[in-house]
Amino acid sequence: MRRFLLADDHSVVRLGLKQILLEGFPSAEILEASDAEAVIERVSSEKLDIVISDISMPGRSGLEILSQIRTIQPGLPVLMLSVYPEDQYAARVLKAGASGYLNKDSPPDELIRAVNAILFGKRYITAAVAEKLAETLDKGGDKLPHEYLSNREFQVLKLLGSGTAVSEIARRLSLNITTISTYRSRIFKKMSLDCNANLTMYVAEHKLI
Repeated sequence: MRRFLLADDHSVVRLGLKQILLEGFPSAEILEASDAEAVIERVSSEKLDIVISDISMPGRSGLEILSQIRTIQPGLPVLMLSVYPEDQYAARVLKAGASGYLNKDSPPDELIRAVNAILFGKRYITAAVAEKLAETLDKGGDKLPHEYLSNREFQVLKLLGSGTAVSEIARRLSLNITTISTYRSRIFKKMSLDCNANLTMYVAEHKLI
């Protein structure tokens, strides 16, 4: 019997995903987790075939959770889900060790295909993401400024670009304000930005939110 861990901080989302998964894998046992700590606890104590996790979890990002999973169970496959467009995060999560990345707007059968492929030892990306990655190679690997940011810096960039105050970002990410201000300074330096208005404009122009 397959054992899945489904991680998302919204119970309604977990319920919907669970129903979809049980249609494709009726004999599977589906465990649930609503925050990062629960994910790590489950991974540490349970025998699992796959983790299906939202990339935005309370306390720690999905990428941080992924890093810990890789340390605890290096061979455990992880499928990351997100509301963000695939071309924004797919390369990042694959580089971090995920087995696949899927947008939450994808049709139910896409989720089933992704899980099936990953359970058979393959990595999964959609055709659209594969095309984007191919375009990057065709351009000689040229990167946009935001692609040089670390995963945490990129997360802070998106929040700043949406108009979120530094104090609120600190609360959401469970970090102190000084740390967020440091990330903000690094972002400005790496991207050659000089004010919040230009940062917001950049985020909007590149459709990062």
